Amino acid sequence: MKTQTRADTEAIRQNVEPLNGPLTMNDAMARALKYNLERRARMMEEALVMGQLDVSKFDMLPKITAQAGYVSRDVSRFTFSSRYPNESPTSNNPADSSTTSGKEHSTRDLGLTWSMLDVGLGYYGSKQQADRFLIAGEKRRKAMHILMQDVRTAYWRAASAQLLKADVTKTIALAEEALADSRKVSNERIKNPLEPLRYQRQLLENMRLLENINQELSSAQIDLASLINAPLSKPILIASTDLQNISDQVNQVAIEKLEEVALENNADLREQNYNGRIAREETRRTLLKLFPNISFNYGSKYDTDRYLLNNNWNEAGVQLSFNLMNIFTAGTQIKLADAGVALADQRRVAAQASVLTQVHLSRLQVINARSQFDRADAIYSTDSQIAEVMRNRQLVAAQSKLDVVSTETASILSLLRRYQALAQVQVAENKLIATLGLEPQIGSTHELSLEALTKQIAQASAPWSQLSKGSK
Repeated sequence: MKTQTRADTEAIRQNVEPLNGPLTMNDAMARALKYNLERRARMMEEALVMGQLDVSKFDMLPKITAQAGYVSRDVSRFTFSSRYPNESPTSNNPADSSTTSGKEHSTRDLGLTWSMLDVGLGYYGSKQQADRFLIAGEKRRKAMHILMQDVRTAYWRAASAQLLKADVTKTIALAEEALADSRKVSNERIKNPLEPLRYQRQLLENMRLLENINQELSSAQIDLASLINAPLSKPILIASTDLQNISDQVNQVAIEKLEEVALENNADLREQNYNGRIAREETRRTLLKLFPNISFNYGSKYDTDRYLLNNNWNEAGVQLSFNLMNIFTAGTQIKLADAGVALADQRRVAAQASVLTQVHLSRLQVINARSQFDRADAIYSTDSQIAEVMRNRQLVAAQSKLDVVSTETASILSLLRRYQALAQVQVAENKLIATLGLEPQIGSTHELSLEALTKQIAQASAPWSQLSKGSK
């Protein structure tokens, strides 16, 4: 187990380029698509199904069998005979017995068998396996969409943690200092005891809020490192990114156009379509099993038995077989196959209704998230100006430390909510794109270098402008 653990640890970091310099959003997306372990597993599953598709095609080929054997007896096989219509041996004297086989002989056989039923079942089975390969591709697409959403969320959480860490630490230190001064005043009983206690209560409440922010953001680096397959113990430097809202081009796309695109490209709906085709092929397989089977046989045989006149000979034959139980079970088998088709159709209809609902909800989430970001941005701008005024007044001793701590806490919370709102805007947009079944047009993540993949992701833009042109 220790040896396997060391080997797995090396495999995790195999061919993964180290982080050099600040990490941008495009770089994080490219690293996730190229190095994420779960995505690698999905791609290997797809390759495995592709291999099964290639193997399933061999089921339509004839079966060629080579056999060899050796037979040995301790005594020869002597037999008596009788004359028609008498069924009793004409003699019981061993001297009147005869044999037609030697005590020892070997056999060799090379035969070809081709069953028409196996050809038909192999044909439909190959078509089903082809649809399963397409389903694996749709599952890989869904996994990619989820991965991109997770990377966006983790990236902005890590950016928030990096930007707010110094401010949170400084504000907590200021609150600790103010709390110590207040307790000193309380112990000296210079003022009414309730006033310092209320003062301490507000300070502790602000400290609790700041500590909650620390706890919320403390796992951001680990989540991001896990998604991009970076060392978990090594800190990631996030590039300073200008916080900007996304464009409102999504509002210019007609909802009918969004529905049309989703019905054509949504991964869940395409998967249900493939499942429906698999169910229909299974019905054809069931019907095929009810027909008689015709098989062709040809073989070249050799036997060393010295009693044979011809030790070499060829055999050819045609065999017709039919399972008589099919007469009684045909109705039940057909009903079961038809029920599978009906279930697949119902799931497809339900998936279509669900996809249309997701399109409308995702579009509303993008619009609402944009509005929430604009509001969060305005609140942060106001809170940061208030905090600046409070800091200046505290420098001239015109403001208490409690007021400064409170305004600094409010400013930090506003900035955090601003980052969260921006992340929600991008996640909502990415969710709508995933619902539509669209993704960045990039090449093979295995063949492209990390730098080339990052450039392709940077050049890929949201499809709203193209969709808005197509909807006019």
